[in-house]
Amino acid sequence: MKHGSIFDLDGRPPLSQALPLALQHVVAMIVGCVTPAIIVSGAVSDTGFTAADQVILIQASLFVAALTTLLQLFPLGSKTKLALGSGLPVIMGISFAYVPTMSAVAESYGIGAIFGAEIVGGLVAIAMGFLIKKIRKLFPPLVTGTVVFTIGLSLYPVAINYMAGGVGSAGYGHWQNWVIALFTLTVVTALNHFGKGIWKLASILIGIIAGYLVSIPFGLVHFESIHQAGYLQFPDPLHFGIQFEFSSCIAIGILFAINSIQAIGDYSATTSGAMDRQPNDQELQNGILGYGVSNLIGALFGGLPTATFSQNVGIVITTKVINRCVLGLAAVILGFAGILPKFAAVLTTIPQCVLGGATLSVFATIAMTGIKLITSSEMSYRNTSIVGLSVALGMGISQAPASLAAFPPEITTIFGKSPVVIATIAAVLLNLLLPKSKPNN
Repeated sequence: MKHGSIFDLDGRPPLSQALPLALQHVVAMIVGCVTPAIIVSGAVSDTGFTAADQVILIQASLFVAALTTLLQLFPLGSKTKLALGSGLPVIMGISFAYVPTMSAVAESYGIGAIFGAEIVGGLVAIAMGFLIKKIRKLFPPLVTGTVVFTIGLSLYPVAINYMAGGVGSAGYGHWQNWVIALFTLTVVTALNHFGKGIWKLASILIGIIAGYLVSIPFGLVHFESIHQAGYLQFPDPLHFGIQFEFSSCIAIGILFAINSIQAIGDYSATTSGAMDRQPNDQELQNGILGYGVSNLIGALFGGLPTATFSQNVGIVITTKVINRCVLGLAAVILGFAGILPKFAAVLTTIPQCVLGGATLSVFATIAMTGIKLITSSEMSYRNTSIVGLSVALGMGISQAPASLAAFPPEITTIFGKSPVVIATIAAVLLNLLLPKSKPNN
């Protein structure tokens, strides 16, 4: 293979080739990377969390995504057996998987509690990295699929509330919010099914731009935050503080354990789809160790928890472009975006109805990914019981929070605020305890 080929993991292709391919990755993931920060900001908007704070949180999300991606692409200690980072062509970003729990934690204890829990979660991920060979069997596709499916279901109310204009907003439920949200959803769906190339890959971004432009005549776009934002600002470590709240640490720590296992799927999809091989145990271990350490660092910078981005895995598989310099250039672009407050401020002006219309399809995809994982196993009575009971307990308890009213607040935070934690625990336990079907039955 020629030196410098974009299809070579370690080649150095010319900038004229690398730049458009890098921008393709940025376009595909940037909305998904910053939206969790916007949603979490909304959960604490009535607690003195200012528009300037939201800009800083978005900046931190972009900057930390860049750092974590570079660590995965170019591992620290790569010449040693134990390194931080997989060395595989993956993109990291702020994960939607944490959004329901983060929103609940931020609303109950403040945003600093998220970062304290993220530090604990990073330590959990590091432990998972060292133990991955032993505990991987606890998370077969049936269990991880149940968890992913529950995450998707739990995010639907978030999208619907955003489509209606955002809970607590003066125009919540107004017809104009629904018109703009459905218009945005229509654009995204049409591009996903009829678009090709960059139009399909950038469907969510294009949908948001279209919805944004339509929102301006309705008076839903306000530019004050852009005028107030500076031109250049580097990350402000510990800006939001760090608070170690026990129940929050438990809830988010469990999610880190799940995402550590889920990352194996993205690593495996990348190597099998674009490199014609499976990742080896060392790559998996180093990748998860890098994931844990990068979140420890990210919490200090005010970045929300990260994970591998499946949409970028899809781009790598489709194009077969595995060159680390290409993906590294995408990370550099994200990093520059993360130190430009004006850019982050523009994102804060996007009306909530537009975000709701654009992200509903993302959340639907998450749920359907879970279903695909679930149905990759035989749908026996045992397996349908595991999925059904786990999802029923998780979604049911979270939608009836008063059912835990007699328990201590810590129990409510861990088990009652987000359906993901209890669905995960139930799925793991049921998979271990229920008798496996006999071959002849």
